[in-house]
Amino acid sequence: MPPRSLRQAGNPILCHGQCVTKTDAQARAEDVARAAYGKLIAMLASKTGDIIAAEDAIADAFVAALKTWPERGIPDKPEAWLLTVAKNRRIDQARRDARLVITDEANDMADAQAIEPEDAELDERLKLLFVCAHPAIDEGIRTPLMLQTVLGLEAEQIAKAFLVKPATMAQRLVRAKKKIKTAGIPFTVPEPDAYPERMVAVLEAVYGAYSVDWLEGDGDISHEAFFLSNVLAELAPEDAETLGLTALIGFIEARRDARLSNGVLVPVPEQDVELWDNQLIERSVSVLTQASLRRAPKSIPGRFQLEAAIQAVHAARSVTGKTDWRALSQLYSGLMQTYPSIGGAVSRAAVVAEDAGPAEGLKMLDVIEFDGLDTHQPFHAVRAHCLAELGRAAEAAEAYAKAVSLCTDHPSKLWLMKKIEVLRKKMS
Repeated sequence: MPPRSLRQAGNPILCHGQCVTKTDAQARAEDVARAAYGKLIAMLASKTGDIIAAEDAIADAFVAALKTWPERGIPDKPEAWLLTVAKNRRIDQARRDARLVITDEANDMADAQAIEPEDAELDERLKLLFVCAHPAIDEGIRTPLMLQTVLGLEAEQIAKAFLVKPATMAQRLVRAKKKIKTAGIPFTVPEPDAYPERMVAVLEAVYGAYSVDWLEGDGDISHEAFFLSNVLAELAPEDAETLGLTALIGFIEARRDARLSNGVLVPVPEQDVELWDNQLIERSVSVLTQASLRRAPKSIPGRFQLEAAIQAVHAARSVTGKTDWRALSQLYSGLMQTYPSIGGAVSRAAVVAEDAGPAEGLKMLDVIEFDGLDTHQPFHAVRAHCLAELGRAAEAAEAYAKAVSLCTDHPSKLWLMKKIEVLRKKMS
C-alpha cells in the first residue's frame, strides 16, 4: 500500500504505526505526499525495476519528514529532500543486507538540497505508466497498477472502484509489481507502434484517477491526471482516443470553480457559466475536433470521444444560454450502443427526462438491467428527480433518502438533502 496514510485524516495522524501531533511542517509533509507520491515512485523505481522496494523507501522518507521537518524546518525543495532520503534508504537496505553501517539523516538533508527531481520526473512517470501497461502484465490489473504506483491511490480506493475486496486487490497489485521485477520489463517509453496495445489501460487509469477527487477545489490527484492527459496528447497526437480523453477532462476541469456553492454540489445545468474557464473550453473543443480528424473514416468514435462530445454540448450553454437535451439524448444513445455501462444508462435516462419529460425518463430507468442497480446512487437520485417532477413527492422523498444513504461525497449528499427539504415543505 502506498504511504497515502499521510493524507489529512484528522488529528492526530497515524503513519506506519506512529501517532504524531499535526504541525504546519507535518501538514506540509502531507501535502507533498499527496502531490508527489507518484512522481517519486516513478523516479526511484525506474532505476531498479523494483516498485515494492521503491514504495518502502519512500514510505520511510515520509516518516523521516514527519520527524525531521518540525525540528529542522521545511526544506526549500521538499520533493528533492524526500527523493534523496528515499534513495539513501535503498542504499541503507543494501548495506544492512551486507552487514554494513547505515547512512545518517544529516547527510540526507545536505544531499537533498542539491537534487532537482523536476528535471526528469515527467519522463520517468511516462515510463512507469507504460511499464504497468506492458503486455506481460495481466490485462485486468494494468489500470489498478497505474492508479497506485503512478497516481498514488490506496488499494482500498482501487478495490472499491473495481468492486473487489481490498485484500484481493492488494494481493493482485503485489503480484504485478513482482512480475515487473522478475520479468525484467524495461522502464522505457515504447515506440509509437506499441502505443495501441498499451494506451487503452493508460487512458483508463488517468481518467479513473481524475474521478477520485474532481469535486475538491484543490484535488491533487485530479490536477495530476489532468496534467498527464495533456502530456499523453502531446506524446500521441495522432491517437484519436487519447485526444478524446484530453478534451473530456478539459471540459470537466473548465467547470471546477462552478461545481460547488458553499460546499454544496451544483449540477452542470444549474452552474453559473460566468465561472467556467472559457479558454479551457475553447481548447478542449479544438482538441476534440482534432480527435475527429484523426479517427479513421467511417469508424465509430471511441468512448472518451463520445463522452467528450457530451461535455461539449453542456459547454455550449455558455454561448447559447440553453442545454440541447435532444443532442445529449442522441449522444448517450450512441454511447450505450457501443460502450454500455450502468452510469451511461442512468445518465441517458436523466437527459431523456429533460428532453421528453419525466415520465419517459422514469420508463427508461425501469428497464435498466445492469447488476448493482439498487446500490448505484445516481440511479436513485435520477429516479427521485423524475418522481418529484411528476408530483409524486412522497415517493420522490423516499428515493432521495435512498440516494443520500448511498452517497460517498459530502457535496453531493448536501445537495440531495436540500432536495429532500424542498419536497418536505411541499408536502407539509
